[in-house]
Amino acid sequence: MPLLIDSGGNAGAQTASLMIRSLALGDVNPKDWMRLVAKEISVSLLLGVTMAIGVGLVAYFRAPEVMVVVTSTMILSVVSGSLVGIVLPIILTKLKLDPATASAPLITSIADICGVLIYFSIASWYFGF
Repeated sequence: MPLLIDSGGNAGAQTASLMIRSLALGDVNPKDWMRLVAKEISVSLLLGVTMAIGVGLVAYFRAPEVMVVVTSTMILSVVSGSLVGIVLPIILTKLKLDPATASAPLITSIADICGVLIYFSIASWYFGF
């Protein structure tokens, strides 16, 4: 479970770092947010699927009954973490606040909370609780 949840937080922290850097250098503008979010969704989806394949293989040999839950959680956790990592700096910039306050601990905490909710929601749905 920590692998599933921390992966989203790590992806979000990395995305936030790149976004804050790009904003500081003037490479992107907050008005480009739709294009940036669409690009981040595609990149994080590919990353999530790649990581889900790895965690799915482990689950297949160790606990095949949870394979669907862990692979789905991995994909959604990475995508949601990355979205938090890209959207929060943009929102702070639009509010004329320092986007650097969207630091890794804040992004990781938000993404980890989302990851826990995703994991238990999928598990509850899949196992019929």
